[in-house]
Amino acid sequence: MGFTLDSRLAADSFYITDLPLSQLRLLNNKRFPWLLLVPMVADAVEWIDLSRDQQHQLADEITICSHFFQALVTPDKLNIATLGNQVSQLHIHLIGRYKGDAAWPDPVWGKDSTPYDDAERDKFIYDIKSALQSVF
Repeated sequence: MGFTLDSRLAADSFYITDLPLSQLRLLNNKRFPWLLLVPMVADAVEWIDLSRDQQHQLADEITICSHFFQALVTPDKLNIATLGNQVSQLHIHLIGRYKGDAAWPDPVWGKDSTPYDDAERDKFIYDIKSALQSVF
């Protein structure tokens, strides 16, 4: 069976692009700049479900996306996490945090969400895709 994106991730985020291993997505919450990397590996729940080569590729994708994301949104702190408590499909969160943001210094989970309007979303996706074109 092939890769299928979890329906909750699909509903809560926008497709940006496919990387060599992962699908890159923008979480629909403009209160916090937030990307998701979802390895396109069937039934992957944990990091250890990936082969060693896939683990290395994912680490490279996290690093590259983090550098571009950090330069684009200039956060005070870049949080990188994989939890899976509500969605078991392996996915990695890249979240830009700012001192004084709506959740600082607490976690962003469970806080109110403000969706992007179409123009904001399209610009953010364009900026991320444009930056990544130099690498992928």
